Amino acid sequence: MSKRKSKDAPVPIGECIRQLQECLRERFCRQQPPSRLEASEAQHKHLLELLKRTAVHGESNSVLIVGPRGSGKTALLKCVLRELLQENEVQKNLLHVQLNGLLQTDDRTALKEITRQLNLENVVGDKVFGSFAENLAFLLEALKKGDRSSTRPVLFVLDEFDLFAHHKNQTLLYNLLDVSQSAQAPVAVVGLTCRLDVLELLEKRVKSRFSHRQIHLLSSLSFTQYLDRVRSRLRLSDCFPDRKFAKDWNASVQSLCEDKSVEECFRRHFNSSKDFRSLHMLLMLVISRVSVANPTIKPADVLEASRLCFSDAKSNMLHGLSILELCLVIAMKHLNDVYEGEPFNLQMVHNEFKKFLQRKSNSVYNFEQAVIMKAFERLQQLELIRPVDGSSARTQREYQLMRLALDHSQIMEALQKYPQCPTDIKQWGMSAFG
Repeated sequence: MSKRKSKDAPVPIGECIRQLQECLRERFCRQQPPSRLEASEAQHKHLLELLKRTAVHGESNSVLIVGPRGSGKTALLKCVLRELLQENEVQKNLLHVQLNGLLQTDDRTALKEITRQLNLENVVGDKVFGSFAENLAFLLEALKKGDRSSTRPVLFVLDEFDLFAHHKNQTLLYNLLDVSQSAQAPVAVVGLTCRLDVLELLEKRVKSRFSHRQIHLLSSLSFTQYLDRVRSRLRLSDCFPDRKFAKDWNASVQSLCEDKSVEECFRRHFNSSKDFRSLHMLLMLVISRVSVANPTIKPADVLEASRLCFSDAKSNMLHGLSILELCLVIAMKHLNDVYEGEPFNLQMVHNEFKKFLQRKSNSVYNFEQAVIMKAFERLQQLELIRPVDGSSARTQREYQLMRLALDHSQIMEALQKYPQCPTDIKQWGMSAFG
């Protein structure tokens, strides 16, 4: 009797909240591919057939998946691979190499990563090769089966494909596509890119070896579908430990999405970006506000999370500046006002800062020239100021022309929110001219 009572006892609210946040955070961060991609059946079938020819029949292929960010390029590839790997023969033989143009910025790094992912570090050892092609050929040769009659098929996925076109002589692309066109080894090269003009970036010899197959994904998502995705992402499944909590939570999610202010907030995000990664970032901020004291999502939570998502990064950066750096930004603002956006140099900024100091009786803001120069350099490192194009690198640092990369509203907002900003500096910043 006591066992049944403890089994049926409700789960404490604190434990339910912990399990809720753990479940939803894993859902948002793991980015598991959906079971079915809306409006991509034809593309799914096309890509599956291409990769099956390589994985099962040993036929080499190359293809580009083109579409804007958030259109589902990676999700499409993951869904196809998941279906492909359900076949035992493919699961045993297919090798998968994932490269990214943001990470593998040159051919040497890319080749090292290929070697690592194919587990061929011991095979390569201290061998020295004359060219990239020889090295790649050796790696593919090392993948041959024991009977030496055939080679295991390899799938090369090149994310941010357009960035590989910036490699010297496009050697990596040339050799991968050359192998995929020849009968050396069964290889499939799949490129993912956002650029519609990607083929124009390829050299003639590279372009001639590409199959010119392209799979286009265009985001045809409606706002109603987007809102349905929000609901499905926030809903708890039937397998959640506390059924009653899950039912109440799902009811609160439904009423939340029907709130006009929340709907307008999601519409703003939808119009800004249809990328589900940015939606997941927003929802992560929303669920972080759920607690024992606040067990459901309120419209105010969504509005605050939205404000954080759309907050200006540069304005936030200004809140972390030192008093001296903030003073230099204000001096630059006044120079911009007086000279109508003309470029300035450190000496001009220092002179403007001195005018402010002369109106003060105390010397709390007196800094040495070297300290001011260091603060000026840090503003440049933070990209709050930038050199004028064509400005000579041989010019003395004090006289190198700069432009302010902030507008009036960003500086005003920073002054209002700067923690414990001295009154005299705030007044100086708010004044029309220095």
